[in-house]
Amino acid sequence: MSKNKKPKEERTEDSPRILKAVEIATKAHEGQLRKTGEPYINHPLAVKKILEDWQMDEDTIIAGILHDTVEDTDITLEQIKNEFGESVAFLVDGVTKLGKIRKNMGGLDTYLPETKDNFLRLMIATGNDIRVLIIKLADRLHNARTLSALPPDKQRKIALETLEIFAPLADRLNMGRLRVELADIAFSYVNPKRFEYLKNLIEENNKQAAKALKQIEDEVSDLLKKEKLDFKISGRIKSVYSLHKKLAKHNQNMGEIYDLTALRIIVPDITSCYLTLGLLHSLYTPMNGRIKDYIAKPKQNGYQSLHTTVITPNKKIVEFQIRTDKMHEYAERGLAASFYYNEQKLTENYKQGKIEHLPTNLLWITELQDAAAKLKEGKKVDLKKLRLNLFADKIFVYTPKGDIIDLPNGSLPLDFAFRLHSEIGGHVSGVKINGKMSNLNRKLEQGDVVEILTSKNQVPRESWLDKIFTSHARQKLKQLLSRGS
Repeated sequence: MSKNKKPKEERTEDSPRILKAVEIATKAHEGQLRKTGEPYINHPLAVKKILEDWQMDEDTIIAGILHDTVEDTDITLEQIKNEFGESVAFLVDGVTKLGKIRKNMGGLDTYLPETKDNFLRLMIATGNDIRVLIIKLADRLHNARTLSALPPDKQRKIALETLEIFAPLADRLNMGRLRVELADIAFSYVNPKRFEYLKNLIEENNKQAAKALKQIEDEVSDLLKKEKLDFKISGRIKSVYSLHKKLAKHNQNMGEIYDLTALRIIVPDITSCYLTLGLLHSLYTPMNGRIKDYIAKPKQNGYQSLHTTVITPNKKIVEFQIRTDKMHEYAERGLAASFYYNEQKLTENYKQGKIEHLPTNLLWITELQDAAAKLKEGKKVDLKKLRLNLFADKIFVYTPKGDIIDLPNGSLPLDFAFRLHSEIGGHVSGVKINGKMSNLNRKLEQGDVVEILTSKNQVPRESWLDKIFTSHARQKLKQLLSRGS
């Protein structure tokens, strides 16, 4: 086992508090049945198991067991608070509110921005403790797994909501394994014919590629052993919904899809990642434009890995993903990753619902928490901006001092400038990107270092409105123009 990998904490037996929660939930849901015909208690117990698999803390697991009691039984929040404490009661209350708002979001067949705003309002209300969202994701995962018990119209409604809200939310939390399962289940109900076609396509491709892939795996393993590298290698199969989206990008041309199957190599540290990449390129021919360094420039949700697509001497094309144990756990589990999330559990802030040291890609959680605080004080919250941060693609760019600024994908230098301060935005005379002079029409990219040049003599121009992408910068520029600044 490599030094970065922590052994998985196996839950050998339930604590007295968890056993008590199971006892209370079982009694409260007695006589209630799910649409499957099974006892209702099976659902909260399934949520419990999911949260345990994610290695969540005891309060979260207890809240998962009790998450439907306040809405569907005679149990009150006060009773939960008296029995299990304020933290559990807060979590149960948050999940209860989330369910109520979701039911009032209107027709899901015509998914409108307003419904996302309604969902966002609730997320702000529960943003004080991200564990509410994690419980809801566990709840949604089990409901998705048992969708077959519902009539077709409800299956489609829930599947659409899962595809448009919950799978992207899992992606925002970088919970890759959860995102894949939610998206594939939902897609199988939203477009069953397309799902079956692509599923069969993947299975057929895997059968044909299995022998060649095994040979390549053996060749790579022999080389890495010869170099005395500590590694694990395994196959990775592309998910159905991911293939569906990728084909849409490439005009349904399967010839452009090189990663239906891939090999994943896990090594102890970053140095070994780059060494492994070099060794692969010494063994096979890398394809032009198919080397992606997501370690130096992580994806917007924090995903890190090296990707390369190579051509073997037998003209086989195969993609490799290279990452550390820690990167792999984070790619699979995201915010629930034990090395990241579990270390928060003993802090005072965590007990009050705040998570310390959020990675840059999860700073939108802090925005939710700040918005919740503003609402409590009776202040206004810009829902449009928050919705953009949550549901739109983002990039992370840097100031010359190393401060990180997050912006929607497609942003331009003036968006960056107005994000820093209106005064800076109003006096932009030029921009340097990665140390070189650039122009205001150049789209910013992930990891860019952006230096805004200003002059007191420079005044805002109306023509700048064509060089702005974000509504925030547009609003600030219009304010300056109206004042004649």
